[in-house]
Amino acid sequence: MARTAKVARRPPKADRLEARVTPEQKQIIARAAALRGSSVTEFIIASAQQAAAETIKEFEVMTLRDEARDAFVNAVLHPPAPNAAARAAVRRYLKQFGR
Repeated sequence: MARTAKVARRPPKADRLEARVTPEQKQIIARAAALRGSSVTEFIIASAQQAAAETIKEFEVMTLRDEARDAFVNAVLHPPAPNAAARAAVRRYLKQFGR
């Protein structure tokens, strides 16, 4: 009995990106793509996707070091009691949104 291999189907590519570049920019991009063994398009898409993921991570992930990390952990583990302003804010919230 013959077994057929399952082929992973990629979603269709419907959206298009365009960019105008200088001859020098195109040359260096083409050289980098060739060194990686990919097409210019594959190289640009992979590079843009990686840069996008890194940019999103920079804006969504908070990294703390030394004293800042210690202060954050201490505040989470031992939060201060709510002061008068915090209690007033809770009352306003409950009055406005009810609960």
